[in-house]
Amino acid sequence: MKQVIGGTVPEIELPSIAGGSRTLSSFLEGKKGVVVVFWSETCSHCIRYDPYLNGFAARHPDIGMVAIASRQGETFEQVRATAAKRNLTFPLLHDAGGAVAQQWFTQQTPRVFLISADKKLLYRGAIDNFKYPEDTEYQGYLEPAIEAFLAGKPIERTETASFGCAIQSVYYILPKPLA
Repeated sequence: MKQVIGGTVPEIELPSIAGGSRTLSSFLEGKKGVVVVFWSETCSHCIRYDPYLNGFAARHPDIGMVAIASRQGETFEQVRATAAKRNLTFPLLHDAGGAVAQQWFTQQTPRVFLISADKKLLYRGAIDNFKYPEDTEYQGYLEPAIEAFLAGKPIERTETASFGCAIQSVYYILPKPLA
């Protein structure tokens, strides 16, 4: 299977740290679209976006949002404890083994996907260029995509390169430190 802009993304169902399990469709109920963020509780790049993700629902009431913890070795309980410790208010699902990340061709966190109500992929990549908004070199990628989508206009930049922490790495499973 190939993932293309304008193509349909597959349905997913994963355990929620809030209890039970959730589907992608459940985050689309009553919404015009959804942002899916592949996320890691230990990734320093993801930590930087905590305030952005916590405030997402207030900024975008018409767009659902969910983060998926897929990093190798991160347990359900670790993710739940991290969410409590960092006061994370956004929905978090756990992708044990990273199967959904693989299905979505995602190799690092954070990586975001903007999806329409009919599950068409509209944007994928980075949230921004990893500068702070007050930086003169700041360039947002996800926000302009959301604005264009909600305005019914074409999204100018439908894909950007992602950067961040690897979801799977040989270094995560080494039995002992390298000498």
